[in-house]
Order: sequence, then structure tokens, then C-alpha cells
Amino acid sequence: MNVYGTQQIRNVVLLGHGGAGKTTVAEALALVTGVTKRMGKVTEGNTISDYDKEEVKRQFSISTSLIPLEYKGENGPIKINLLDTPGYFDFVGEVEEAVSVADAAVIVVNCKAGIEVGTEKAWELCEKYNLPRLIFVTNMDDDHASYRELVLKLETRFGRKIAPFQLPIRENEKFVGFVNVVKMAGRRFTNLSDYVECEIPEYSKKNLTIARDALIEAVAETSEEYMERYFSGEEFTQEEISAALRSHVIDGNIVPVMMGSGINCQGFNVLLQAIDKYFPSPDRYECIGVDVSTGERFTAKYNDEVSLSARVFKTIVDPFIGKYSLMKICTGILKQDSTIYNVNKDAEEKVGKVYLLRGKEQIEVSELRAGDIGAVAKLNVTQTGDTIALRSAPIVYHKPEISKPYTYMAYKPVNKGDDDKVSSALAKIMEEDLTLRVVNDAENRQALLYGIGDQQLEVTVSKLLTRYKVEIALSKPKFAFRETLRKKVRVQGKHKKQSGGHGQYGDVHMEFEPSGDLETPYVFEEKIFGGSVPRNYFPAVEKGLQECVQKGPLAGYPVVGLKATLVDGSYHPVDSSEMAFKMATILAFKKGFMDANPVLLEPIASLKVTVPDKFTGDVMGDLNRRRGRVLGMNPDHHGKQIIEADIPMSELFGYNTDLRSMTGGRGVYEYEFSRYEQAPGDVQKKEIEARAAEKED
Repeated sequence: MNVYGTQQIRNVVLLGHGGAGKTTVAEALALVTGVTKRMGKVTEGNTISDYDKEEVKRQFSISTSLIPLEYKGENGPIKINLLDTPGYFDFVGEVEEAVSVADAAVIVVNCKAGIEVGTEKAWELCEKYNLPRLIFVTNMDDDHASYRELVLKLETRFGRKIAPFQLPIRENEKFVGFVNVVKMAGRRFTNLSDYVECEIPEYSKKNLTIARDALIEAVAETSEEYMERYFSGEEFTQEEISAALRSHVIDGNIVPVMMGSGINCQGFNVLLQAIDKYFPSPDRYECIGVDVSTGERFTAKYNDEVSLSARVFKTIVDPFIGKYSLMKICTGILKQDSTIYNVNKDAEEKVGKVYLLRGKEQIEVSELRAGDIGAVAKLNVTQTGDTIALRSAPIVYHKPEISKPYTYMAYKPVNKGDDDKVSSALAKIMEEDLTLRVVNDAENRQALLYGIGDQQLEVTVSKLLTRYKVEIALSKPKFAFRETLRKKVRVQGKHKKQSGGHGQYGDVHMEFEPSGDLETPYVFEEKIFGGSVPRNYFPAVEKGLQECVQKGPLAGYPVVGLKATLVDGSYHPVDSSEMAFKMATILAFKKGFMDANPVLLEPIASLKVTVPDKFTGDVMGDLNRRRGRVLGMNPDHHGKQIIEADIPMSELFGYNTDLRSMTGGRGVYEYEFSRYEQAPGDVQKKEIEARAAEKED
């Protein structure tokens, strides 16, 4: 493949709901541009972008894949870096990585399914990153699909930005062509995406006038001169219309709506023309970072005439093809056989060959210029989010913003002795997917796997088995309860042992009561009069306490909020020892704690749920069922409400799935540990019985 300059590059991300047809669109574009001779199908598992075994098996995209295409544009050849992203929400990290390097987006909408949650989320992402976008409507070959109805819904949902650039032509209930609203001309498909000019059907003319008037009005709004000409009834030239529309699309004030049939590969020549004509090249943007040498903000245009800087936005780790770091070149040129400097890790790395990845295929190129996306193999220390530069000009770019995982399960290797293999394999998978995390919960002796949702965790288990030949089993995690006491008691603990020679003697009288501070395990005081317990044994008493609070007598959980006071005791001048007083304290604790009305405390989380207004009632009702306390609601000024609540951590298990089904996937949540509170009687009873059964096992 040729090397392209910054102005010839278009970095385009495909977004949309799962199953809307993004991978089919990518496949059709690959066929039209001559990358492939035969169009692959998701159902047959032979598409360019869904090449992973898991994607083939499940028939949907799991990770973002890159498909570079060459297209003979209106003003010379261009290169389109197409980023095909997953539509299912569990794999949102992949989408966020792709959007962070894209310069424009194609939102794919299935005409029959209409606006889905994934469509709304794609729009929100484009708004967040200020991405120019167009909407490509697929499934036009389905005669039950109403394009006009969809455009009305799009206008209602997303406002006046929506502008249909095409209207469908149907004959005998078949999709045979379209009307180009910009050029006011009919187009009939001949072979696949090729077309010839044709008459505009009568039934289209009414809608065409409405669509055309809206476009011309948008053109007029680009300047005062155009506005005057528009009001005086003057016509605009085709060049003026195209230039004005381009500036509006790039600014995000107009979102063109186009159409096609993925399966029949219709409408993709025009989509390529639109990408060439209306989408910006990277040099329209600035890269923003920090100059490490001065600590000041750094901004630069995408420009290949200055020193090299690039950011790694994705890592692929494959046991067969090795590790690839995918990067977008921000400034300068990345060449083969060069030395680069990883600014985040303060380390130099050697670049061997430079590649373009097309699905799983690696295409070698001599260099990559500013604005382009490519890959380097076998970098040792470089990870996703790192910045590559020259040591003489160290720049750090911001890392992609990746969603935080809140869904978790406990996991164990199925085969004993596989612990090391499992952690090494998980480390490789986590290098690829930043939304996966492993946490070692030492207190409950369990390892936890965090992800965005259950489906992602399931895919991870499957990947471990197919890629790395290790098997793990997921289970419901244990929750970190605490034990405390509710009343004041006074007890005696006496440890007395007589055997030939020295005996053992320790005697303590202790008071146990709530300290009122659930953050600290215990507070120790002594009120000894007349030396009934010598001062040198006080540390031994505290040591006994220290041991006891690690595992409470009620259910074996750590003890908190305890105040222990040594008030009296006795000793033997020969037989007393530190060990004896430690044992006496342990005996006093076990007896005293169980007499002091002991209770279990459960961890409480501060939860924030963001949902569209219409779902607030359902969500609040569900939180009440989960023993949650709703504290309040605040609007987020985007038609959504943020519900704040306190809720037991154990009740959040499975919440992700339930929230999605309640809100059709529109609800999101986040939480953090807040404090401990006394658990209700039934919860305590169940937990104590479960712990007792565990001990027996």
C-alpha cells in the first residue's frame, strides 16, 4: 500500500447498535474499493474485521478492528482508515479507544429496527468528542423498512441537524436506487454500488422539495452574503452548495442521512464519495498534550514536517501473531528501523517494521505520516495510552478516557496448579482490554475479575480457554462483612497451666464496649491500680487483642469499633509470662464478645444511577427492593436524572443486567464503598450459617 500524506487521510469510526450492520458496511466498502474480491458474511464467519475465534463463534464484534481502504477521490487518491467497533455495551472500552483517534464517524442505523439505544450512545459519544458524523441507513432492501418514518424519528430525537442527502427509489417493492438531494438527480443501481442517472419518480418530488429547501437554507446560513442571495431568490452553484455543506458537516451543524443495502452492497460508492467530500482530514485538528520538559500545555497541528510524536490507542496480544501496538501519528514521520522514546515509561524502544493492520492481515509500509494510523510489533514496555516521541522533544498526550468496570465475579482455576498460567494469560488479555481488572481480595481469600458486564466476563473465560488453554470458573463473590458489639460487658480471662517445672499463669479482668469508631478495629486502655498486673505485661494483653480482632467469634470476620479496657487481674511472680497474659486476653475476648450482643456489619456503597427521566420510577422502586435508601435526584441537563442512593454492596450483585433490562440499556451506574452498617437480622443469620457450613467443609 502507498504512503499517504496528512491531507489524504480520513480516519472514520463505524458506530451503532449491536446488529445494526457495521461489519457488513465495512465488508461492502472493502469490496467496492477492491480490497476483497468476495464479500464476507458475519453468519459465515469470514469477514475481514471479525476474525477472532470468539467473534466468529458468537457472530458479533468483540474488539475494534482497523481496515485501511484506498479510494480514488474527487481531488486525487485518499486513504480511509475504517475503525469497525463492537455494538454491544460490554465492549464499550473498544469503542472509546477507536473514537479517541477518529476524525469523523459513520453511525449505522438499521432502517427496520430504527433508533436503538446504541444509536443514542453513538450520538452522545460524537457530541462528547465533537466528531463530524453522518448517518448511514442499512437494510433498505427490506420492503417493511420505512425510510421516511426513520428520518422523522431522527429529526425528533436529534433535532434540526438531521439532513437527508438521499431519498429512496423503489419499484415493485424493491430498493432500486435513490434521489441525490444535493444534486437534484435520480440514480439507479446497476451492478452492486455502481449506478446510472435516471428520472426522479413523481412520488419523490414532494419530499424532495422539503429536503432540498432545508439544505439550501442551511447553505444560506454559512455567511451573510449567502443569506442575502437566498432572500433575493438567487440560486447557488453546485460548488457553493458542496463547499457550504462540507463546512457545516465538519462543524457538526449538519448530519447527512444516506442509505444503502449492506447485503446487496448498494449505496457504498456514494458513501465513499461523502467520506471524501464531507469528512475532514486530520490536519484540521490539533493534538493537545503536555510538554514534559517545561510542564506546559502543548498544542500542534497534525504535521509531518516536525519531530515525531504518536499515541498508542490500542494493543493487540495474540499468542500466534504476537503483540502489536496500534498508534496514531500526531506529528512527524514514523520510519522503519528507528529508535523511539516512550515518554510515559522513560524508556527507548527499537522499531523494526511498520505495519498497517487490515483485520488480521499485516501490510508492511516504509513509513507512517502525521494523521495516519498503523502498528508496530513487539514493543517491550509500551502499553495502551502511552506517548511515543523523541527524547529531545518529549510530549505526553492524554490517554483515551475508558469506562470504569463495576461488575465483578470471583474466579478460580479449574485445574489445581494453574494459578501462574491463569495470571499470566489474564495479564495479556488485560493489556488488550483496559476495562478488565483483576483484584486480589486477601480478606475473603478470593480473586475477583472486574468488567463492564457479564457478557464480557463470559467472553474472557472463553478466550482464556481457546487462546491460552487455561480454564477458570466464575462464582458469586463473598462480601467483606465486619463484626462489632452493641453493649458493655466485664469479663475475666484466666490462663493457668501447671506441669513439671515452670507453670503458666495469667489473669485479666477486662471491659469490652463499643468505641463508636467503625473505621478502627480496636482501642486499648488500661486502668490498673496497685500493680495487680505489672506494666511489662500490657503489650502482651494488646497483642492478644490484635490477634482476636482479625477473626471475630461470630462468623470469622474482622472486628471493628471495639474499646477494650484492662481494669484488674493478678499475676504469679514465677509462672506469669507474656504468653500467659496473651492467652488470658484471648479467653476474655471470646467470652466477652459473645456476651456483648455481637452483630454483623455489612459494607454500604454510595451509588449513582444515571437514567432517562421516564425510567426513574422503575429504578427507584428496584433500589428499594434491594434495601437501598434513595437520597435524592439531580438532573444532568441532557434529559436524564442522576439518582443517588446508599445500598448494601451485596445487593449490587447482578445489578448491571437488571438495570439494562429495566432501562433498555440506557441506564449507567457507578459506586464506591462508603461505610459499614448493621445488617438486618435475616441477613446476619444467613451469613453466620453460611460461614459455619464453610468451616465444616
